[in-house]
Order: sequence, then C-alpha cells, then structure tokens
Amino acid sequence: MSKPKLKQELTAPTRETVDALPSLIVLMDETGAAESWPDMPYAEVLQARIERRPEDKDDPLITDLPNTIGTRVVLGFIKPEASVFERLSQARKLAAAALAAPTARMDILMRSTEPAARAAASTLLAALLAASHRLPNYKQKQPSARVLEDVTLWGLTERIDLARVAAEAAANDLARDLTVRPPNMLTPRLYREETERLAELYGWEVTFFDEAALRQEQAGAFLAVAQGSADRDAGIVRLRYRPRDHKKEDAPVALVGKGICFDTGGTNLKPAGGMLGMHGDMQGSAVALGTLLALSELHAPFPVDCWLALAQNHIGPKAYKQNDVVTACNGTSIEVVHTDAEGRMVLADTLALASRDAPRLILDYATLTGACVVALGTRYSGAFTNRDAWIGDIIAAGRDSGERVWPFPTDADYDEALDSTVADIKQCVIEGEADHILAARFLNRFVPSAIPWIHVDLAAGEHKGGLAHVPTDVTGFGIRFTLSLLLDRKLPN
Repeated sequence: MSKPKLKQELTAPTRETVDALPSLIVLMDETGAAESWPDMPYAEVLQARIERRPEDKDDPLITDLPNTIGTRVVLGFIKPEASVFERLSQARKLAAAALAAPTARMDILMRSTEPAARAAASTLLAALLAASHRLPNYKQKQPSARVLEDVTLWGLTERIDLARVAAEAAANDLARDLTVRPPNMLTPRLYREETERLAELYGWEVTFFDEAALRQEQAGAFLAVAQGSADRDAGIVRLRYRPRDHKKEDAPVALVGKGICFDTGGTNLKPAGGMLGMHGDMQGSAVALGTLLALSELHAPFPVDCWLALAQNHIGPKAYKQNDVVTACNGTSIEVVHTDAEGRMVLADTLALASRDAPRLILDYATLTGACVVALGTRYSGAFTNRDAWIGDIIAAGRDSGERVWPFPTDADYDEALDSTVADIKQCVIEGEADHILAARFLNRFVPSAIPWIHVDLAAGEHKGGLAHVPTDVTGFGIRFTLSLLLDRKLPN
C-alpha cells in the first residue's frame, strides 16, 4: 500500500485554503489563548468553542467550521512539559479522532511556541501514519478503499525531519505487517522470500544459511530447534546494507532478530491459551528487519548487517527434547532443559555467527521471556547490555523515542543457576527464577566480551489497545528506540 505523502508549509493557511479542507487538526498551547494564533482563520469561532470545552484537556475537541463544506476540526492542546511517550499517546487520540471519517487529505496547523510545537508535530505525523496504515486481514468484506494520501503541516517557522518520520513509519508498518500474518502465510520459506524481495528493492546483499550450511557451521543449537519441523525451510538470513562511501575496514552494526514463525513449545507443549498467538513469536526479527529498512531509507553513514533466525518450534518424533546436549557453532555445549526456551537456542548460533564479523555493536531483539512481561508489564521492554557505561544512554534513548526500556542486571553470578553437570551451560532452569536475566546471561556466552552488545526483550511488543502512537495491539516496538540510539546518541562511538 502506498504511504501518505508528507509536506510542510512554513506559513499558516489562508481562509480560502481552510474553506477547501475536508479535515484540519489544530495543535495549540494548553491555555487555548486566542492571541497565540492570531492568523488562524475562524479564530474567534474556535476560541468560543474552546472556552466551552470540558475540563479534561487530554481529549481532543472536535467541531465543524461554519463554512460551506463544514470543515471538520480536531483541536489538541500541547503540554510543554509532557514526555515523548505522553505526546505520542495524545497524538494517537488525535489521529483516531481525525481519521474517524475516511479522508484522502489531512492538514495540520501548529499554533504553539517552538520547540514544543516541532516535537508535537513530529509525534502527530507519526500517529497519523501509524493509524492510516492497514494491517493485513483476510475478511471477505474489506474496509472502505478511501485511504489517506496527503498530509500537510502548516505554521512552523523551521522545518522538521519529514524523512525521518516517514522512514520510522514505513519500518514500523513492515514490522507490524509481518507480525500479524497468520503462520500458514509466513513460514520460514515465505519469510525468506519476503526478505529477498526487499533486498532487491533496497540493494541489500542477501545470504541464506540453510540447514546444510548450518550443519557445516556446526550450529547445533539452531538445528536442534529446527529438527522437529516437517518442512526443511528453516535457516538464518543475513542482509547487508553498505553506504555509498563504505570502506572495507568499517565494522558494521549487527541487528539480530528471533524469527520463530510458530512456537508450539516443542516437546514441552504449550497449552492452547499459551499457543494462541504464537505466530507473533517472530516479532524480534521483524523489528530487526524494519530497523534495517529505516536505516537504508535514511542512507545511514555506517554499514549494517541484519541477521534473522527463521524457524518453527514444532512437536514430532524428531523434535529436540529435555536433557539433549547440543553444541553451538562457537563450541559451547548446551544441556536442553525446556524445549519452550527455543528462542535463546536459535539466537545463540545467530549471535555467534554475527560476532565473527567483529561488528562495532550487536543489537538483538526477541519476544524472549514471559518473565520480562511479569517484571515490566507490556508498556516497557527490557534491556540488557555488556557495557554498564551505556545504561544511561539506553534509558534516555527509550525516553527520547517514546519506546521506553528499562535495563536489568547482568552480573556474572547469575551464571551459577545455569551450571550443568554434563555440558558447558544449561539452556535455562525449570524453576523460572529471573528467567529474563538468565536468558540474557545465556546469550552473553555467544557474544565475545570485546563486542558491545544490547539485548532487547520485547515485553512491549504487544499491548492491548495500542501503545504510544501505534493504535494496534501489535506495536512494532524497538525501531524508534534503535534509531535514537544509533542516529541521535550515536552509539557505540
């Protein structure tokens, strides 16, 4: 589906322009004072209606102008002290109100002091793009064909980065699209074909490590999970983006994603309620892929490798089982404790392979543990790193992006719980003690200490009713956070 075109005019619209608009969003100071927007057409009419609005200023005010076409106006009020998350959440409400009636054109007028107005405008554009995107559905009766085509921003004195807004939105759309696809429509084979299509579009180099190649690499942890599937389509996809002025010696940023296209739990079979929705267990890979897309759209000045661990965790006579011992490609032997801890198994070999290129930073994403959801709920995601000095930047990137994360400890003494009598390490523990931390400590074994590493456990990958600016249960969480880390905070430099 084509994306709405974003435009910016560094003026306010004339009355004649407003009279031709089907819909208009006005964002103004919290006070709603008329003197803050003297050049706004119909200022007196709107001011009178603002004075009669309910006390709750968090909800948008919706009204029609007394012109020929009855322009629908949605008014929002900017709180300068609001956090980015709060602005994004308000923007979601405004976008929902503005798009309640389908329209091909949307205009936004900013009547507030900058830089608060610029920040509010960016979040509103993000919310409009997220709300106007239609996720895949397979109903016989499809929604109305009328879609948002153009969005014009008026009234700021400085330009905002529309390219960044558009790239983040396109990346989030991709991540959500992939995550909601039914499991019979996003098998590892179909997923790989989708990555190949995108690689051709964006000029990425693509390599697929199929099961034969992984056996040659001695990637026993990944293969243990894949061996239960009747279809031999599992494997690891590596995508490479290189900027035009790339130098061979430039180390890449590596993005690694868990891509379990369906998770039965394996031999330790999930109950029906726990298995429902497990087609979304590949969301980490979708976030990694979406981030690669955004960085490519923005012509990032550094090379990026994207590694996607694509498999299904099926049950069957060949499925791996408790007490199996397998060896990952870095030589670490693993005692299997629970077959539903398959995510850390496929990530183990994928992280080890990604580490061979000595990247400047590895970021991995996974819907990895229920323990992280228990610890944080679904409003934050968990973060883990082998660089304690980065904890402040990680928290700040979450706040700056509105995709909030909270770091957990990764002290070495947690490894005692993963001691095995027959292998180098246990996969997990049955008791479930701090499983999100133990999972991170397990993964840490497959990233050399010389390589900076951040692991994101996507507790906020799904939140009922939407989160921040995203109106759907599936959030695509992680892309804005990563761009804030890499482009704004410029980690790892």
